[in-house]
Amino acid sequence: MDIRKIKKLIEMLEESQLTEIEIREGEETIRLSRLGNMAQNPAQMFHLPAQMYAPAQAIAPALNAAPAAVESKPEAKGHQVRSPMVGTYYSSAAPTAPAFVKKGQQVKVGDVLCVIEAMKMFNQIEADAAGVVSEILVENGSPVEFDQPLFVIS
Repeated sequence: MDIRKIKKLIEMLEESQLTEIEIREGEETIRLSRLGNMAQNPAQMFHLPAQMYAPAQAIAPALNAAPAAVESKPEAKGHQVRSPMVGTYYSSAAPTAPAFVKKGQQVKVGDVLCVIEAMKMFNQIEADAAGVVSEILVENGSPVEFDQPLFVIS
């Protein structure tokens, strides 16, 4: 199941009165559910389990866990590089490898900044602007959401 299908499922859930939807394709399963009152906190309207392709018994605890609180940070000045997908952020290609970029490092368009694991696939995220990495907004190994700011390039 690719990210476009997941986005379409989210749109379908937004347009309907459903509170939860689960789709199975072979051994792959994805479950989307609305959390709480959407009007009070639209940022947490959907919850995607971290292990989408695990057996249903492994997914259930992730679905019942409370979502992490969204921290409010002042907007950083500069160009923000945003996540193009939901997944897990990794600052390097392997646990023992050095980070792709560090704060204060000069980057050019096309330089790899990080990888995001989504559905067992590692996707390289490249710089879409040249400059200096002034902030890294995500910690290694943490989950990221679609359109979440990852880096600030000044």
